[in-house]
Amino acid sequence: MENFRTGKHISQQYNDELEEVKNHLLSMGGLVEQQLENASRALLEGDVKLAHEVYKEGSRVNALEKLIDEKSAQCLARRQPAAGDLRLIVTVIKAVSDIERVGDQAERLARFATQLAEHPRPKNNYHEVYQLARHVQQMFHDALDAFARVDEKLALSVIKEDDNVDYEYEAIMRQHITYMMEDPRSINSSLDVLWTIRALERVGDHACSICEYLIYLVKGQDIRHSEIE
Repeated sequence: MENFRTGKHISQQYNDELEEVKNHLLSMGGLVEQQLENASRALLEGDVKLAHEVYKEGSRVNALEKLIDEKSAQCLARRQPAAGDLRLIVTVIKAVSDIERVGDQAERLARFATQLAEHPRPKNNYHEVYQLARHVQQMFHDALDAFARVDEKLALSVIKEDDNVDYEYEAIMRQHITYMMEDPRSINSSLDVLWTIRALERVGDHACSICEYLIYLVKGQDIRHSEIE
């Protein structure tokens, strides 16, 4: 955490407040990362009990989101931060929203895992979906790691990885559309799979957004909607 490029201030309390906000953000990210892991395992193993554990963590994630928003607002009002400190607070406010949305997508995954557990499982046990889940989990993990270490190179690699996630997503979508056309009995389960992979694709998008905010923090440059070279 010491690597965040913020100024040092005469007031130790101000330094502590900034550090507290950053630590709360990463704690929230860790909880959501566990939600995502549990939801993915529930999908692979057809574990309904594990899927329900994902929902239970939702209240803790929401409580941390509210706490971070409150602390950030207090810091803006009391300290009137400028330059790098202001970018940090703005970045935290934006990033916390994307982290919370990843938590929402994890809960969606848990719900679809529960629904898929009611259908006959294919021979490959939804392996291709689980591989996509692992892919976006790694992206989200790397996004949090880049944020913690202020690693702009890692952040850029996460953003570039999104193209590979989109490729996997489209391949699975085409596969299950074919299944539905060939066997109408597969429609219900295939629709659940399509909603599942849509949620996973959105996790990748949110991981990219977090990395874009990090680059804004480091460079003061907004790279959203820009070509990454």
